[in-house]
Amino acid sequence: MEICLLLYWEFCKIGLFCIGGGYASMPWIQAAVVDNYHWLTMSEFIDIFTISQMTPGPIGINAATFAGTKIAGLPGSIAATLGFVTPSLILCLGVTWLLKKYGDISAIKGTLNGLRPAVVALMLVAGLSFLYLSIWNVETLPEDFGAFDLKGIIILVLAFIAVRRKMGVINLLAASGILGLILGLL
Repeated sequence: MEICLLLYWEFCKIGLFCIGGGYASMPWIQAAVVDNYHWLTMSEFIDIFTISQMTPGPIGINAATFAGTKIAGLPGSIAATLGFVTPSLILCLGVTWLLKKYGDISAIKGTLNGLRPAVVALMLVAGLSFLYLSIWNVETLPEDFGAFDLKGIIILVLAFIAVRRKMGVINLLAASGILGLILGLL
């Protein structure tokens, strides 16, 4: 029960401070479940992030649900999911009330414009962690840049090309998984 309360609280904080959508929540989730509490390894976190993209629904909520399940089963998934959505629900109701009552939101627009660069920085940091794990199989800046995983580079380059050509996320992930299996067997 204590773990569920902690999951609710941690994901409530994440839900409150992640501005910019599901991708922006990933560094916050990583900091909580991988870095601070060590509930998951970086590899498990990336697996959860990948599955969250493949399943229907918002990525941040999916990631909270999957992480909660991995950490504390069904009660953990409920606690993490409710924690993640509670701040959004309260904030949306509050903003809706403000918009309805006052109509002029220039201060809110200015605040959101100021937050965008910070959200991009958070996404880039998370992206670098994923890049290190994909290419060098390490979670931080590699000590030996020459010890890269050629399979990871091949899949990364082909996935980048596929994204640029507007391949759908599900097709991209399925093709990358199949390619990873084939390259792993060779």
